[in-house]
Amino acid sequence: MSGNSQPKLSFLDQMALFITHPIVITILLSIGFLGFVVELFTPRIGLPGIVGLLAFLLFFYGHLVTGLAGISTVLLFAVGVVLILLELVLPGGIIGIFGFGAFLASFFLAGENFIHMGISLLIAFSISILAIVVMIKVYDKKMKFFKKLILNDSTSTELGYVSNQNRSELIGLIGECLTDLRPSGTVVVQEERIDVVSEGGFISKGSQVKIIKTEGSRIVVRELVNKEKE
Repeated sequence: MSGNSQPKLSFLDQMALFITHPIVITILLSIGFLGFVVELFTPRIGLPGIVGLLAFLLFFYGHLVTGLAGISTVLLFAVGVVLILLELVLPGGIIGIFGFGAFLASFFLAGENFIHMGISLLIAFSISILAIVVMIKVYDKKMKFFKKLILNDSTSTELGYVSNQNRSELIGLIGECLTDLRPSGTVVVQEERIDVVSEGGFISKGSQVKIIKTEGSRIVVRELVNKEKE
């Protein structure tokens, strides 16, 4: 018998090799992104999101078993997802940018070839964008997942909210932050709860702010310094 015979690959090893085929990678990424896109139009996480997550897990499983990716790459993916979710809860922009960057970088670091991975991601993104257009234009769906993140002037007046339309009379008034401004949030001005945006960056809950301008439904505030408070 020849001493050069190679050991037979296990089923899991064969599956990992199959998963890392460029065509299969494109399919998995497309399923993953499509699952997340569909979730944007649902009020809570459901089957599409779970299927999308499983597709991404299969992608990284194959690349881990074949040695193309390490644990650090998977952790980078996880960090990216967490930061993106944090951006949805604490809007501000910076966290989301870093999260999306880490999310994308994890795929490129896992891939054997940057060009092939770039093509796969481009195809997956294109399919996802097409799906969003179809959901909105053809099926008239709304992105329910982001609805709570948008400053909405139609908030119930029973809760003390008021419309921000034509509120130029508010300029110069001082209020207190009911929530953190990141940069958007809610302040109380003369017993009215108003959705606002900070002029700069983060302003903590409980801080005093001054309304400096109104731009249609957009009300901009500036944090008061000690001298102004006096």
